[in-house]
Amino acid sequence: MGVVSIEDAIKKAYDQQLDLVEVAATADPPVCRIMDFDKYRYELIKKQKEAKKKQTTVETKEIKFRPKTEEHDLNFKIKQIKKFLAQKNKVKVTMRFRGREIVYAQSIGLDALNKIADSLREDCNILQEPMMEGRQLVMFVGPK
Repeated sequence: MGVVSIEDAIKKAYDQQLDLVEVAATADPPVCRIMDFDKYRYELIKKQKEAKKKQTTVETKEIKFRPKTEEHDLNFKIKQIKKFLAQKNKVKVTMRFRGREIVYAQSIGLDALNKIADSLREDCNILQEPMMEGRQLVMFVGPK
């Protein structure tokens, strides 16, 4: 319609039984549109819900074990990690050391986490190599 006074724009919107909505307030002169604002808001919410449906969330799952975890239990935990990775989740693999077990952190602990990393290489990306965080040895893996 071009540049119209505010009174004329409000009158035109009132005559059409619609709303006068300011679209761009920073423009010079400000840009307004005559529309049904409730319908516009409804369509905007509908678009947001549709976008939210298509959006995927990545969770971080955690698998904990100790240095004395046996071979079978370790294999079972590896299977769990693969299941989490198949669901497109990141996995935090944590080995916790209690008391005097901390002495084995660099030997038994690193060997166990490296074994897990080797068995998962084809299924995932190693996001963070094993490193000590206090009394825990931590490694992050993510889906390919």
